[in-house]
Amino acid sequence: MSGLLEASSIHRRGRTAAMAWAVMLAAGLLAGSAAVAQQRGPASVADVAEKVLDAVVNISTSQTVSGRQAVPTPQVPPGSPFEEFFEEFFKRRGEDDSGRPRRVSSLGSGFVIDAEGIIVTNNHVIADADEIFANFNDGAKLKAEVIGRDTKTDIAVLRVKPEKPLKAVPFGDSDRLRVGDWVMAIGNPFNLGGSVSVGVVSARNRDINAGPYDNFIQTDAAINRGNSGGPLFNMDGEVVGVNTAIISPSGGSIGIGFSIPSKTAVAVIGQLREFGETRRGWIGVRIQQVDDQIAETLGLGRARGALVAGVTEGGPAEKAGVLAGDVIVKFNNQDVREMRDLPRVVADTPVGRSVDVVVVRKGKEQTLQITLGRLEDSEKPQQAAAKAPGPEQKSATRRLLGVELSAINDELRKRFKLKEGVKGIVIVSVESNSPLADQRVQAGDVIVEVTGEAVGSPADLQKRLDALKKDGRKSALLLLTNSAGEQRFVPVTIP
Repeated sequence: MSGLLEASSIHRRGRTAAMAWAVMLAAGLLAGSAAVAQQRGPASVADVAEKVLDAVVNISTSQTVSGRQAVPTPQVPPGSPFEEFFEEFFKRRGEDDSGRPRRVSSLGSGFVIDAEGIIVTNNHVIADADEIFANFNDGAKLKAEVIGRDTKTDIAVLRVKPEKPLKAVPFGDSDRLRVGDWVMAIGNPFNLGGSVSVGVVSARNRDINAGPYDNFIQTDAAINRGNSGGPLFNMDGEVVGVNTAIISPSGGSIGIGFSIPSKTAVAVIGQLREFGETRRGWIGVRIQQVDDQIAETLGLGRARGALVAGVTEGGPAEKAGVLAGDVIVKFNNQDVREMRDLPRVVADTPVGRSVDVVVVRKGKEQTLQITLGRLEDSEKPQQAAAKAPGPEQKSATRRLLGVELSAINDELRKRFKLKEGVKGIVIVSVESNSPLADQRVQAGDVIVEVTGEAVGSPADLQKRLDALKKDGRKSALLLLTNSAGEQRFVPVTIP
């Protein structure tokens, strides 16, 4: 407003000055408009789309099923673009009771990463298919064979045999993506091949409970049924993600789609191409999340790392000296900020490699060296030898922390099916309003340790709690095991 008033004043002083000011003002407005347009996004993505469009393919599959046999719905990640489509599609065909064999089909997307005929898509797109075809932008249709697939990351690698080199697209670095960066999805939504949609990176490192290695890119670029397996591009035409799932009550895009980051995909694709399977690292630990209460109990200062709840007998971690109660805060020079970081970094580390692992034990950091095994080579749980029960023993119970406790005896071991090697205090019953009940503690669970010290009776537990309270501790960390031998830590406030 002040600019307009000043322009009026200049106009009274002379026409020439007013014209000069008008030109300056117009230039400012044009510059402002350009800035606003730039903030709204790129003026066009036509050049990028034109460069990569021929490398994106439509994947069609078919499967023969018997007429009277119920048609199995393919198992896809929750929220997948195919989830509702498959349910409706296969349900309709399940109503046919003629007994005649019939063909069922599904559709998805994929993209070429090697001009010689290597294609990437989602595993759930081609799961259980008898035939797979890749349909190209120029109308060509080639039969595809499966090189390898990985159910944990939902990645599949296919091969076709083209008469001439195909258009291929390179991978980019998904770690360089920032929230707000522009991205472009191309795929086959609703069988409308070659569809382009543009949006931004809404979030990174999303966990949608689709698998053990979740770290999805979230985007508002429209992803719909049929986009599964298609590429997510950055503005340089590089693949930074593989589109795989959406959240949608209707099955259509509501602006919440998820892509597997290229960093995750590239490692899996490389192994599938080389071996036909994945070969992930394994250290043999059971872990759980570190919350604020556990962090305070263990003297971590802040919640971080992965708490080791159990160590596999004879596994790499046990051989390296890792103990239950350790908190892994760094693995192979990479920080473990939270529990779900550890499985990903371990899986990405080559089998047989020795790496440094930093753990926090009793408030102090220690560095251990672990030689990784292979995930599929993990030993099966060993069953304890059966032992004939002796005479029934009765033990006095005691109520602490809202649960009824007892030392383990033959009668309780038999009642709760506890293995012979299990030692500690058995929980006989749990009050419904107990804080431990809120943490899914139940009768038959056994308290093995209290903040790093073994306990064998309710009196031991009381003594340990009193000592911690005297030291100024507000909470204790209980190590529990169940009848199957699975261990976990549970924090509890000291009364």
